[in-house]
Amino acid sequence: MGRAADIIGQIGWYWSSLMGDNHYRRYVEHLARRHPGEPVPTEREYWRMRHAATETNPQSRCC
Repeated sequence: MGRAADIIGQIGWYWSSLMGDNHYRRYVEHLARRHPGEPVPTEREYWRMRHAATETNPQSRCC
C-alpha cells in the first residue's frame, strides 16, 4: 500500500501544480526568501494581480 500511496501523492502534487493550486504558496515563499519585509498580498489580491498581468501582457494562448 505504501508504493500506491506514494504514486497517488505524486499524481496529486502534479495535478495541483498543473491547475495552479500551489502558485500562491510558492509566491509567498519567494517573497519571504527574496524580498523579506515586503507586504504579502492576500491570496485574492495575488490572483487579481496575476490575472491583470496576463491581460495587460498577453502571450500565446489557445483561446
